[in-house]
Amino acid sequence: MDIEQKQNEFIDHFVKRASSLKGSALASVVTEATSHPSLFAFSEILAVPDVVELEGTEHSVYLDVLRLFAYGTWSDYTSNSGRLPELGSDQALKLKQLTVLTLAETNKVLPYDQLMQELDVTNVRELEDFLINECMYAGIVRGKLDQLQRCFEVQFAAGRDLKPEQLGSMIQTLSNWLTTSDNLSVSIQEKIKWADNMSGLDKKHRKEVEERVEDVKKSLSSKVNRNKTSDSLLKYWDILVDVPYIMAEVTNCKQADIDIRGHEEVYSEPGGVMDYEEDRSRPKRRRHPIS
Repeated sequence: MDIEQKQNEFIDHFVKRASSLKGSALASVVTEATSHPSLFAFSEILAVPDVVELEGTEHSVYLDVLRLFAYGTWSDYTSNSGRLPELGSDQALKLKQLTVLTLAETNKVLPYDQLMQELDVTNVRELEDFLINECMYAGIVRGKLDQLQRCFEVQFAAGRDLKPEQLGSMIQTLSNWLTTSDNLSVSIQEKIKWADNMSGLDKKHRKEVEERVEDVKKSLSSKVNRNKTSDSLLKYWDILVDVPYIMAEVTNCKQADIDIRGHEEVYSEPGGVMDYEEDRSRPKRRRHPIS
């Protein structure tokens, strides 16, 4: 069973008891409630009509004690101890626990020196034992003790009763939070719509791109097929164009071969043209002068 559920059960118990008593009979209820080890909220008991009627009576001191435990601290008690009844050990322990909760409301790092002063503790060992055994084990705070920096780092602290003058500020804070939440919700919805719209556009664009890619593939495939056919025709046409030229060249080559063989036959016969080298090697005939 969690601490909040226990709180509700104890509060209902003491509210029912206070509602059935009047005057001095309420003193025992107040003492028992402020001494209970698991009760840390008292505003519901303060709101009981029979308790409110203690104001201005000879028993109003018990109303003051209840208010002290609902909103006050240990230093508040020491400052007004002359007009308040002496607290029992359990009540003193409870008020010091509530003092830690009050300090943790405004600061998440509590120096040891401040804690020792507010709790009327004389040494660090006593302070750390109190924080561990009476606060963290009780579940009202969670945190880390930093002996090097001499401080208590608060990670969680249970809430205390709100003073009547704090209600307006709390209502305003909650109203601002609600407005901010509504604006955030609207913004989130707009972002969701924008994301859905962009997703639809992206899918549409992707489909268009895929269709264009397929069209390009088909177009390229068609061009490749046409190019293959055109290349074959061009090669065939080139062959046809080159045939007359080749035939002419063959004819010319044959004619040239015939001409060459004809010249060889003419110039190889006896009495033909004498070779120049052969002519030079013969002795020349001397002519005699005519007498």
